[in-house]
Amino acid sequence: MENKFVDTNVFLRYLTKDHVSKYERCREMFKKALEGEIVISTSGMVIAELIRTLLSYYKVPKAEVIEKVSVILGTENLFIPDKDVLADALVLYARKNIDFIDAYNAVFMKHHGLREIYSYDEDVETIEDIERKEP
Repeated sequence: MENKFVDTNVFLRYLTKDHVSKYERCREMFKKALEGEIVISTSGMVIAELIRTLLSYYKVPKAEVIEKVSVILGTENLFIPDKDVLADALVLYARKNIDFIDAYNAVFMKHHGLREIYSYDEDVETIEDIERKEP
C-alpha cells in the first residue's frame, strides 16, 4: 500500500472545519487511515506549523491546541518519524511558558544526551536539566 504525506493545511481543514466540503473530505481520508485502508505520514515540521497556525491565525487557546495535537499524535496508522519526541515536547509545552519549538528542542536534546544549549533565549532556563550558555 502506498504511503501518502499529509500537509499542514489538511490537518487545519479537519480541525477547524472552516471549509465544510474540505472538512468532510479530510474526515473521510482520516477514517480510511484509521481503518487501515490507506497509509499516511507527516513530519514534525508539519506539527510545529500546525501549532503555530492554530495559535496565531485561528486564535485557538493553547490548552485546546495541545488537546487537538495530542489527538493527532495518537492517531493510529499515522506515521510521524519523531512521534515520541513530539509527544514529549507537547507535554513540556503544556507545562511551561515556552514556545513549542523550544520545548521540542529541549526534548530532542534530552533524547540525544545533550545538556547544554547555546542560546540567547532566557526561557530555556526554565527547562530542567538544560543549561543555557551564550556564545
